[in-house]
Order: sequence, then C-alpha cells, then structure tokens
Amino acid sequence: MNYKTIKSEKIFSGIVFDVKVDTLKYNSGNNGRREVIHHNGGAVILPITNSGKLVLIKQFRYPLQEILIEAPAGKLEIGEDPMVCATRELTEETGYTAKKVTPLGKISTTPGFCDEILYLYLAQELIAGEHNREEGEYGMEVFEYTLSEVDEMIKTGKIIDSKTIAAIYHYKSFYLKN
Repeated sequence: MNYKTIKSEKIFSGIVFDVKVDTLKYNSGNNGRREVIHHNGGAVILPITNSGKLVLIKQFRYPLQEILIEAPAGKLEIGEDPMVCATRELTEETGYTAKKVTPLGKISTTPGFCDEILYLYLAQELIAGEHNREEGEYGMEVFEYTLSEVDEMIKTGKIIDSKTIAAIYHYKSFYLKN
C-alpha cells in the first residue's frame, strides 16, 4: 500500500450500517480522504424447485422507490454464520425450507466505498411451509421462473438486483457445469 492511515473517525452509527472517514497520507506526501460504509454483510439464497425453477421474490425497495425481483436475502447479525442467515431468510421470505444447501461463493457489493460481503447459497430439495415475514416485507410476493425466463428478465432489465444476478451466474457457471 502506498499510504498510511493518519486518522479514522466514525461519523454515523446506524441500524444497518456505520460510516467512517479516514484521513490518509500517501507516500508521495499528498493527503487523502476515504469515506467507508461498514456493513455486517449478508447472505443470499437461490432456491431451486425439484422441477428446476428458480424461486424469486418481488419486494418494494425503499431507496429505489420501486419493486424489484430478487433472490431471498438478509443481513448478517454480528457473528452470525452466513448459512444460518441464508436458511432463515429462505423460510422468512418464501416459506420454504431446504434439505440441501450448497455454498456458491461470495461477492463484494460496492468495494469502492463499502466493506459489505454477501455470501451466496443454493437451496435444493425444497419443502413448502409458511413464511414468517418482517413488518417491511408484508407486500412481498413469491414467484417461480425457468432459467430461460430469468435470463430474459436480466437481459431486458426486469431483474437489476446485483446480488440476484451474481447468485444466478454462480449457479449457472459453477454448479450447473459440474
């Protein structure tokens, strides 16, 4: 690295994330400043039915003020195992449980300003049940799509959620090919 951190100050402490500002000194002698969002990370789970359909949800996303099509996901509690989070979110959002859960990888969502890491999982051998949604998730809807339908929705911009696109990519590239 070509810098030293001179000062690090937390300027915001929130429920979902914190923000810190770091003052840097580069080896060249120039000063720098970095604003970093700290997020505990999360888990994403891509449920696949026995007939090969992907189970996705539609939910309203407040920051965008629109409904998105996504894979079930949620934020990690401090120290929580990502697989525990993923399986909790699967049931919470869809009502399904899975006999088989496979790690697909992990992604950095926005490494230019945020340290969030999302862990990706595949859920198979699904068992239907009752969802247990949180208050902000009451309008959520569950849908099943074929892989070709999902590919088309990504291509046409109907699916724009990056974690969902990454989970589908990992599923297609690393799981289906093996």
